[in-house]
Amino acid sequence: MKQNLLRCLPLAFSALLLGGAVQAQDKTASQLSTWSIGVNAGVLSPISPLGGKNDFSNWKSDLGYGLYIKKQITPYFSLRLDGVKGKLKGDNSKAFDGGAVITSSTTGFETNLEYSGSLNAVVNLFNISMFNSNSAVQLYASGGAGLAGYKVKTSTNGGGLTDYAGGKTISELIIPVGLGAKFKVAEKVNLDLGWTVNFVDGDNLDGTYRGSNDKYNYAYAGLEFSLGQGKQLAWHNPVALTYDEALRAKQAADALKSDLDAQKAENARLKSEVGALSTDSDGDGVSDKFDKCPGTPSGVVVDGSGCPLKVPVPVVQEKVIITEADRKVVADAIKNLEFDLGKATIRAKSYPTLDRVAALLVEKNFSLKLAGHTDNTGSAALNMRLSKDRAESVKGYLVGKGANPSRIEATGYGMAQPIATNKTAAGRQQNRRVEFTLF
Repeated sequence: MKQNLLRCLPLAFSALLLGGAVQAQDKTASQLSTWSIGVNAGVLSPISPLGGKNDFSNWKSDLGYGLYIKKQITPYFSLRLDGVKGKLKGDNSKAFDGGAVITSSTTGFETNLEYSGSLNAVVNLFNISMFNSNSAVQLYASGGAGLAGYKVKTSTNGGGLTDYAGGKTISELIIPVGLGAKFKVAEKVNLDLGWTVNFVDGDNLDGTYRGSNDKYNYAYAGLEFSLGQGKQLAWHNPVALTYDEALRAKQAADALKSDLDAQKAENARLKSEVGALSTDSDGDGVSDKFDKCPGTPSGVVVDGSGCPLKVPVPVVQEKVIITEADRKVVADAIKNLEFDLGKATIRAKSYPTLDRVAALLVEKNFSLKLAGHTDNTGSAALNMRLSKDRAESVKGYLVGKGANPSRIEATGYGMAQPIATNKTAAGRQQNRRVEFTLF
């Protein structure tokens, strides 16, 4: 059993190191630190306050020291590989407290604990600051198994110390059980106070056989140093973090609701504006918004402001001659035409070139077709409506500047007639347009 444990402990230590290497390579893993090392020193004594028989009436305390490496698996559970060295001493220089008679010829011993290695499971019992995402004080319990190697010297009838078992190093299975308290003194440094009772699977620790297994305890104080980046997982409080995440989620939901409400209000305003542009109560072809003579009787020819023409002008079909200069006026208007994002509102920078188009229509009595187009962002229904609204908005502007509404046709095609790819921002920009066609 001891030989198997000797083989298993290095394997367990290697598994811990391998697990840490894998986690270090995982770029998406939590940024909390899970590895730490500790050093400590304290008092070794060859008894157990938990009870049982003691082989010597006068136990003595001596210096012990140790180190460990720990892997934190969760905030409440870790695996720790401990090593302890030191000396254990005792003699029969005084009577047993219970009045038992000293019959052993061995009057004293000194044991050199050459090594003591164990793999322990450590459980954080609770964190003191339960409502903070990172605590500062915690209590823990530990338990595990390992091996201790030691050499014993004994004295007989008050004589000098002599080697026990021929001076050989004796290896025994040990079962350590402990309690401790930890205090965070800095982000990467903890003060560690602990006490461990080691139950030995044998009766050779003090060189005296009395029919019961030996034991020794180690009370210590030390420092633990966190390795790697990030805060320590051991101090991490999942309950508090869950509360913080829920609070952040609620704040995000509230912000999203506020944005949605604002967007609904904006959509309602836009719908009202578009409705005002498209409403023509008297059916004269001029929107109510620009109609200066509302209520015009049906069939009366009106001008661009919606008022009856003083002198009816017979319509004479004649050949329309469109010059390059005329086309340039229209091309400039197309080039400079801009709307507010996602809306049919014409931006002010577009007014000068649209004014020249209106003047051209009034001067030469041209007809104009306005074709609105969009890219493929959003639904087909939304794009069809937006393209139609934008074409109507341009028509309304031109009519407001005196152009004849009966000679302007406004049509929306949505995203059905792209002139460039919709896979790039530049292509989508070209597809968002209103085409002007003189005839």
